[in-house]
Amino acid sequence: MTALPNRDLVITEQDYGNDPLAKRETDQYRAEYIMSFVEKWDQLINWSSRAETEGRFFIDVLKSRDKLQVLDVATGTGFHSVQLIKAGFNVTSADGSAAMLAKAFENAKNKQIILQTVKADWRWLNRSIHNKFDAIICLGNSFTHLFSEADRRRALAEFYAALKHDGILIIDQRNYDSILDHGFNSKHRYYYCGDRVVVEPEHVDPGLARFRYQFPDGTEFKLNMFPLRKNYVRGLLKDAGFQSIHTYGDFQETYQEGDPDFFVHVAEKAYKNDQ
Repeated sequence: MTALPNRDLVITEQDYGNDPLAKRETDQYRAEYIMSFVEKWDQLINWSSRAETEGRFFIDVLKSRDKLQVLDVATGTGFHSVQLIKAGFNVTSADGSAAMLAKAFENAKNKQIILQTVKADWRWLNRSIHNKFDAIICLGNSFTHLFSEADRRRALAEFYAALKHDGILIIDQRNYDSILDHGFNSKHRYYYCGDRVVVEPEHVDPGLARFRYQFPDGTEFKLNMFPLRKNYVRGLLKDAGFQSIHTYGDFQETYQEGDPDFFVHVAEKAYKNDQ
């Protein structure tokens, strides 16, 4: 019997139904990350520019805490998995999109690295991932794809369970507080460094941030995301059991709330009496 091809690898158009603004479900990401979009994703990121602006931030956070075994749960096209492997970490690369994992594997192979990849939905992460890790990273504004609070709480519980007793979770997000309260004004300095790639919201309300991605050849793609406020995410992390949470703004310890494009939360399971 011939196996059917994975749907993620064969669909050719993003599908939002008759009303894109009504598509507010977690599973919508499966219809968004089609291969034609994934193939252009690295134009959006620009690996060399992102490596320069990001520097050693994640490497230093992990090494300062002696975290070696890392689960990258939002691998995307592989940027952070590859950077961490090159820095000496043992990385397992997971993603809910087969198209993203295929591209990540290809990108890593081109750099003489073979990724350990797993297709996994965060809400049932421990069905697919059976090891315990020193650290989990969930980067690229990926947590914003979870549209219900139940899904967010369940995913964080799965992350917590997959960590060792002293493990850490590093999770990032856009500065949606600034977008919701003051409008969109991104510097595109740190995350989306691609040349002549336009990234901007075409609709924002308290339950939806619908972003448009336009590439130099004129092609456009869309992503529906939930606009997570910073303190709401911190509250969810505390509710999940994390004892210490430190939030950075564009990789800096001190910042004005409206300035950063992105926040990075470093959440630790172990109690820190200096926090």
